[in-house]
Amino acid sequence: MRFACCSLCLVGLVLTSTSCDSPTPPDPATTASSASVVPYNASASDGSLIQIGIAIAPVPLNLDGKNRALVGLGSYLVNAVADCAGCHSFPQYAPGGDPHLGEPVVVNQATYLSGGAPFFGPFIPRNLTPDAQGRPARLTLEEFLVVMNKGADLKGREPFVPSPDNDLLQAMPWPAFSKMPDREKRAIYEYLRAIPCIGSAARCGSSGSR
Repeated sequence: MRFACCSLCLVGLVLTSTSCDSPTPPDPATTASSASVVPYNASASDGSLIQIGIAIAPVPLNLDGKNRALVGLGSYLVNAVADCAGCHSFPQYAPGGDPHLGEPVVVNQATYLSGGAPFFGPFIPRNLTPDAQGRPARLTLEEFLVVMNKGADLKGREPFVPSPDNDLLQAMPWPAFSKMPDREKRAIYEYLRAIPCIGSAARCGSSGSR
């Protein structure tokens, strides 16, 4: 199995849409991976992307203890640019909501980013929803950045490519993600912290999916 995400055009779109002009005061956020604070300076151009991201999030967001600006930007990247649900949700659309069939878009909230089908042979897109500790894909922020930057598969699951000692993700376009500025990667992580957990009671807590 693999932590995978579908995006062919992500880097160019992100880098051209997030300038550093007219920064506003930082809006700190506490990450789930540690008690450290993630500073974030929202630029003038980021503002519209943040609002779009909040508006298009297809599931309820838990913003308690989260950086709203990061969540909004992360939602924009995940839902309007990278189409992470295209690989990580199966089925992606609810019955009657598939735009490829000419239907009005209705995202399947019950499967949103909870893991995909075997589109890539033995490499199955992972469950990206947060666990009971608020860790997307059960990864700390530091681990998430390693995955995004180096493509390391930290789950220890077969098949190991190219080797058990150097297990790299084969379906996720991490070479492209690695070129993104850190703030975009942190924004994706913060957004994934805010979406509902989908999975077993062991993953999500005593109540299971939430």
